[in-house]
Amino acid sequence: MTRISPCSYFKNNRGTLALVIILSVLLIDQIIKFWIKTSFYLGQSEEITSWFHLHFIENNGMAFGWEIGSKLLLTSIRIIVTALVIVYIWRIRKRPDLRTGYIVCLALIVAGAAGNIIDCAFYGLIFDDPAPMATATLFPEGGGYGTFLQGRVVDMFYFPIASWDWPSWLPIIGGQHFQFFQPVFNFADAAISVGIIALLLFYRKDFSSSGDPKQPLTDGSDTPANTPSEQ
Repeated sequence: MTRISPCSYFKNNRGTLALVIILSVLLIDQIIKFWIKTSFYLGQSEEITSWFHLHFIENNGMAFGWEIGSKLLLTSIRIIVTALVIVYIWRIRKRPDLRTGYIVCLALIVAGAAGNIIDCAFYGLIFDDPAPMATATLFPEGGGYGTFLQGRVVDMFYFPIASWDWPSWLPIIGGQHFQFFQPVFNFADAAISVGIIALLLFYRKDFSSSGDPKQPLTDGSDTPANTPSEQ
């Protein structure tokens, strides 16, 4: 009986690999968010190390707290784009000319987007919104703080790695305080960022050739699967 290693199996079943990545990221992301929502009050910050804090905030916008347009429009765009990428992954999962790492990057992006969509879609329905110093209740008797698609995204990871004051003689920024890294983000945001950065650094050729199945990739250590067997 021939034993198939997990790496070989997932390399030849890339649709399954993408599904495992998406579900794993979603599970980890939601566990962390549920814990923060029910254990921290809004605005609470706990110092883990001098450069890593848990800081509970909520936002209506995109990754790292950015906001573009209305809440409903933003959530609708997220859902549409995520659905399109899922369809795209499904269509290219057996393409032998595309490397497995490219599928992994897309799966991370989808998982991160879906994680934040869950917050927007359901958190307003299942959590209340208590005043600071009180933690949120899951499935409160009086109902949640919002309606469907009107929930807020939970963020908690804060890395104040370094900070300094700019010299007063500098134009514009002179005398101002600067902090790196300032955004507060969540596990889903991290998955999106890792997927996009890896895609841009290592898989640009896969992306550019994904529309032309006749164009093979010949460079890179992550060679495409030669015998995809997924049904």
